[in-house]
Amino acid sequence: MRPVIVVFALVMAAGCSVDTGPPARTAERFSAAVAAGRGEEACRLLAARTMKKLPDPGQTCGEALTELALPNGPVLSVSLWGDDAQVRLNGDTLFLHRYDGGWRVRAAGCTPTGAGLPYDCEVED
Repeated sequence: MRPVIVVFALVMAAGCSVDTGPPARTAERFSAAVAAGRGEEACRLLAARTMKKLPDPGQTCGEALTELALPNGPVLSVSLWGDDAQVRLNGDTLFLHRYDGGWRVRAAGCTPTGAGLPYDCEVED
């Protein structure tokens, strides 16, 4: 009877897998655009509320993003909670949300402030 339990557990685990590719790709595109100085391209990957809060008066969203010099690196891990995701890059953590038009960055340049505490983010809604 033990082999049946193992097979059942494997089938259940396979059925519960989630696709972390879309938020990871959005985070990679955002990070690469900021690193390459393509701020306006990166801004198009931000959530609308985040984009509105970012620039200082007289500044575009793209200018504000490129001034921040956010870290750029490969994706290390992705955690999903329904329509929200945390993408850890080498040197940065991004928080994303899935909207009707796809995944958008809600916060970037995030560093943990301590165990069980919220992150401190350079860009957030």
